[in-house]
Amino acid sequence: MSMLAHTDERPDGTGEEPPDTGTAAAREDRHRLTAVQGLAALSLDAMASVAYGPESIVLVLAAAGAHGLGCTLPVTLAIAALLAVLVASYRQVIAAFPDGGGSYAVAKRHLGRRTSLFTAASLVLDYVLNVAVSVTAGVAALTSAFPGLHDHRLWICLGVLALVTAVNLRGIAESAKAFIVPTAVFVGSILTMIVVGLFRDAPASTEAAAGHASVLSDNATSVGALLLLKAFAAGCSALTGVEAVANAVPSFRAPRARRAQRTEVALGALLGAMLIGLSVLIGRFHLQPVEGVTVLAQLADASLGHNWAFYVVQFATVVLLALAANTSFGGLPVLMSLLARDNYLPHVFALKADRQVHRHGVLALAAASTLLLVFSGGDVNTLVPLFAIGVFVGFTICQVGMVRHWRQERSPGSHGKALLNGFGAVLTGVSAIVVTATKFEEGAWLIVLTLPLMVLVLEAVHRAYARIGDRLELGRVPEAPRRCHSVVVVPVSSLSRLTSKALTAAVSLGDEVVAVTVAQPDGDGRRAAESLRRDWELWNPGVELVELPAATRALGRPIVDYVQELSGRHPDHRVTVLIPEVEPAHVWQRLLQNQRGAVVAHAVRRDTDAVICRLRFRVEARRG
Repeated sequence: MSMLAHTDERPDGTGEEPPDTGTAAAREDRHRLTAVQGLAALSLDAMASVAYGPESIVLVLAAAGAHGLGCTLPVTLAIAALLAVLVASYRQVIAAFPDGGGSYAVAKRHLGRRTSLFTAASLVLDYVLNVAVSVTAGVAALTSAFPGLHDHRLWICLGVLALVTAVNLRGIAESAKAFIVPTAVFVGSILTMIVVGLFRDAPASTEAAAGHASVLSDNATSVGALLLLKAFAAGCSALTGVEAVANAVPSFRAPRARRAQRTEVALGALLGAMLIGLSVLIGRFHLQPVEGVTVLAQLADASLGHNWAFYVVQFATVVLLALAANTSFGGLPVLMSLLARDNYLPHVFALKADRQVHRHGVLALAAASTLLLVFSGGDVNTLVPLFAIGVFVGFTICQVGMVRHWRQERSPGSHGKALLNGFGAVLTGVSAIVVTATKFEEGAWLIVLTLPLMVLVLEAVHRAYARIGDRLELGRVPEAPRRCHSVVVVPVSSLSRLTSKALTAAVSLGDEVVAVTVAQPDGDGRRAAESLRRDWELWNPGVELVELPAATRALGRPIVDYVQELSGRHPDHRVTVLIPEVEPAHVWQRLLQNQRGAVVAHAVRRDTDAVICRLRFRVEARRG
């Protein structure tokens, strides 16, 4: 893969990829997302946030007593307004940046390299934390229903993560198909609960909260601006995942941007309706937070009664919380591929496997999430303080970047759009500051420390690629190729079919071929060298055999010394070391190999400039 950054802009300047009717393109398009599949694959994080977003607001406002809970709906309406601003903004981001990247792409174009790297680092952290938080929250809901599983929650978390990873390795379209039903059941049950609850004058049941202590404060009677601000910032956790669609635009079928925009709008509409509906029910039923029972469970009990419908809502919530990690698997690998394309991550993350899977990005995300789960012991409370800070940073930078975008474009209506994005930037920026300040001692300091460290790592990778590109003279016209005398050195230890194949390949590659064997200093080594010399003279392949004496039993050092001697005598010659190796029929048989080829290759690569060619001779399994 080229180390040079490139763009995928179309001649019309839109960057949109027109539909391709070719067979290969159609087959590739099958592994991309439709709008409905995009909603299932990329919105699980945002959808699942209705399980803890309203609860976060209620828990903060409970400090002001019953009077504080009366502000739940106004705070939620403010969050819904911010959601509308974000959806409108990211809809424009999708149109302006159809190659994906979301906040990173906006910052890269309009706010400079360092800001874009800070944005990318915050998004990477948010995606990884989303996986860990979603899985642990889902398993926590499961162990609440089945307390006997509590001691095994870490292994359950790892099992859920392995399942989500395996599904995503089959392709994002396959993961979308697998998660359409759970998403539909969850959204349908929440909307049904809201509609039924709106027609009730009194709770259908209060059994879920019976016997549990209220956490409502009896002292405070006034609601201050700081409390409202904290409630707003806490409730904004429901907005995590809104940016995922803009990050993963290349995962959609053509026309990519239009499908992604439809998905973004549908996500915003559903999420806003559920948040506002749940807040209305909280006020309608005068709900109070209690220990050990979620707000959503109380609402389901009050709206639907303590029956099978209640358990459908609970089960759907458990499943969707556990599967909400899929949003990260849809967005982060695409973001990592863009960073790799821009030389900020190893280029392997830009490679795609079959089914349009960024396999290395998926596996890297799974590995990082596994470490977090093991670190936290599967406890969601350990991870929640770290969550959502990164996404607010990304929101804010994206909004500021879009303000600059509209100021530069100066198209009709751009002034109003810039004001809208500026207002959104103020709201998300304040939220980021408040969340970081209130959660700093609970673990947010780790994010504050990790973000600049990640930026330094990204810059170090970029500098390394820049040095490599400079050595390779990328972007410059290289000198004309010229022919030089080629010497091929073939290490051998015995006569076999492998030796014959290696020499055949060597005489085809070079002007001069030399076979070398290392004579070990002990008696067995000398006898083996003498036996090989006699067999070689009888075979007479027309290639000189050179014995290299070894002072110790080291295998690579004598060959390195010989190659260095050749290069010193003939500096204008090209020296190639061709290492013959056996490729076993079965993977487990690699454990039986002596790894001589790897030892020689490592030594030659480390201490010489010789070209290394490892010739693998496949041993077919015996049939019959």
